Amino acid sequence: MSPEDWRKQKRDITVMISLGLLIVMAFVLSMNTGFIRLSPLDTLRTLFGGGTAKEELILFDFRLPRIVISVLIGAGLAVSGCIMQGISRNALADPGILGINAGAGLVVLLFVAIYPTTEAAPVFMLPILAWIGAGLTAALIFSLSYKRHKGLLPTRLLLTGIAVAAGISAATIVLTLRIIPEKYQFVATWMAGSIWGTNWNFVLALLPFIAVLLPFVFCKARMMNVLNLGEANAIALGARVSREQIVLLVAAVGLAGSCVAVSGGIGFVGLIGPHVARRLVGPKHQALLPTSALTGSLMVIVADMLGRLILQPSEIPVGIIVAIIGAPYFLYLLARPSS
Repeated sequence: MSPEDWRKQKRDITVMISLGLLIVMAFVLSMNTGFIRLSPLDTLRTLFGGGTAKEELILFDFRLPRIVISVLIGAGLAVSGCIMQGISRNALADPGILGINAGAGLVVLLFVAIYPTTEAAPVFMLPILAWIGAGLTAALIFSLSYKRHKGLLPTRLLLTGIAVAAGISAATIVLTLRIIPEKYQFVATWMAGSIWGTNWNFVLALLPFIAVLLPFVFCKARMMNVLNLGEANAIALGARVSREQIVLLVAAVGLAGSCVAVSGGIGFVGLIGPHVARRLVGPKHQALLPTSALTGSLMVIVADMLGRLILQPSEIPVGIIVAIIGAPYFLYLLARPSS
């Protein structure tokens, strides 16, 4: 390894450690944030079993599951967006913008409209159902965007995704008009992008997808570097381009779908996370993928904390906080000459 490569690797590690420390700080602050305040001392005492029954209920049953889910879905959505930007070579690719989140959400909402979601078995079915919805949507979008001998066309992919997302959104609105009033509040909150799965069952339902798919994607970092060279160059280097794109797409869909199942329609995390990470560590996926995961986790946990803090005792859904940042950034990317 050359001295320059060693310095670059050292800088990347420093960036990732710094992001990790910021996540820990946000985690601690988030445990103290809410309508019922717990001081840092009360939180520490409760963590070690010395809190009152009320403090234990607030911390262990409400705040900690929500914070853990925020970290998981931030990492999942950001890495999913990073994969899609890599395999499509489109800087605007994102599971929310392309409609994949909407497809996952439509299946989840269909399930919620028919069955209650408070029992253990349906909770563990939600990520699988969301994966199915996201997979079908992704298959439709990528098949319409693919041209033989040219591969995935970035502009066509973006426009197709926006069109499909609009159609799914229309179907979702029709569905909300036909559900019973008792479930309408949940659906409206979900569509705004609220972390509604705030118990440990939802953590256990989401964790296997994140724990399996993230390491798998990280192991594919070198292949993603090859795919970024273009289809012709990747084939010349011996890569099975179509096969690798499908495998990575399935992983991206799995991450996005499982996250949407417990987080609702949170957009822009998969767009902003990889872009910020790319500015911090560069385009090589060995550093870009884990940095995207850390950036996404930090973004969602901070957005959730702000949403609980700004309008107490009411909450602002995480999706709205992220959209306030993400929408202008998306317009900025569209306006750049290189876009």
